[in-house]
Amino acid sequence: MTFILETRNVSYSYGDGTEALKRVSISLDEGKKIALVGPNGAGKSTLMLMFNGILRPSAGEVLFHGRTLRYDSASLREVRRKVGMVFQNSDDQLFAPTVYQDVAFGPVNLGFPEDKVKKYAGYALQYVGLSGYERRPPHHLSGGEKKRVAIAGILAMEPEVLILDEPTSNLDPASSEEIMDMLDELNCGGKTMIISTHDVDLAYHWADEVILMEDGGVLHRGTGQEVFGDAELIKRARLKLPIVVDLYKELVGRGLLNGSKPPRNVLEFTDLLVSGNRGTTSQEVLLGKIYICNVDGPDLEGIKGILEKVHASYTGAMGTNAKIMAEQARIPLDFTYGVIDKCILKALTGKNSLIMTSGGMVDHSVRRIRAYCEESGANIVVIKLAQPAESSMNSDMQKVLSQKESTTPIEVAQ
Repeated sequence: MTFILETRNVSYSYGDGTEALKRVSISLDEGKKIALVGPNGAGKSTLMLMFNGILRPSAGEVLFHGRTLRYDSASLREVRRKVGMVFQNSDDQLFAPTVYQDVAFGPVNLGFPEDKVKKYAGYALQYVGLSGYERRPPHHLSGGEKKRVAIAGILAMEPEVLILDEPTSNLDPASSEEIMDMLDELNCGGKTMIISTHDVDLAYHWADEVILMEDGGVLHRGTGQEVFGDAELIKRARLKLPIVVDLYKELVGRGLLNGSKPPRNVLEFTDLLVSGNRGTTSQEVLLGKIYICNVDGPDLEGIKGILEKVHASYTGAMGTNAKIMAEQARIPLDFTYGVIDKCILKALTGKNSLIMTSGGMVDHSVRRIRAYCEESGANIVVIKLAQPAESSMNSDMQKVLSQKESTTPIEVAQ
């Protein structure tokens, strides 16, 4: 099996003698969401800088698609196009006089023709919700907007992998959730996502795989439940347990809950509490429906017409396009993050909810609800409201934002 990224016995020492990595060997699957977690000095950032050749190992080798990285100019230019890096401090990455020039820098440096540079930079800015910001100076933007510009600059180069060092650092909670929502959307489009973070709650609920690092090496790797389920290991790494895991362990210790592994999220935690109190997982109320509106096809008036026919108690939007559409249509949003699980929670109480989203996130929503129903035995009805005859995104835009298209059909009912 060929992994998208791999390190073999990689070590690295800085000029002052600090040994940042010690014979690290890891392999990363394509299309996954991976979180590097650990205290300061664990080696997370150094390892990330290895992945696209910004740093060269003192010993060992780094592989991309099974091929060892080479460090000549042409090879580095190619790998950095495919493996994009977004730094913790956006000011370290934004240097041009205008937003457009910053986003266009990568494609220009790669030798793209002028019309392609303009097209791809425009698409990338549209995707991150910053169309119309082209002439603004980056230093006049907010922290969240700067982060979006930095991500747009990477997207414009058609990457397969996005690496983000502390993506929510110095952002307010709303901006943090919007950035992580965008990363989910990009992952649904086929991109491999790698982040480093100190935020254990973020890593636990977001990542498919968590790699716990300490003192320049890998301490443990696995799902969030596997890594954060070991309280002694987390203590050794000088981290804290995610809140949902901490609460779960406290309730188990008091004999109020039974379970072999901690819940992955608030939805599972709620199910455990309900099951423990009632002694059953059967539903005692008529379940609500979840409507999914694909905003890619209809125009603003079309969206309004569709939504007028829906009697939903709660509305959520996933992805930049959906949130922009909701704002333009003046649709009040109850949920802007964790939308799928929150709508499932409302359905379990008999309330109807609406998810506005687009692209691969439509299939992702259906799959997530289907998986929950299979695990829990609930029978939540999912109704698709709009499916575009032809996506409003240009095919070139789809190429920029994803490597593969979802083939899972949208189901009318679970």
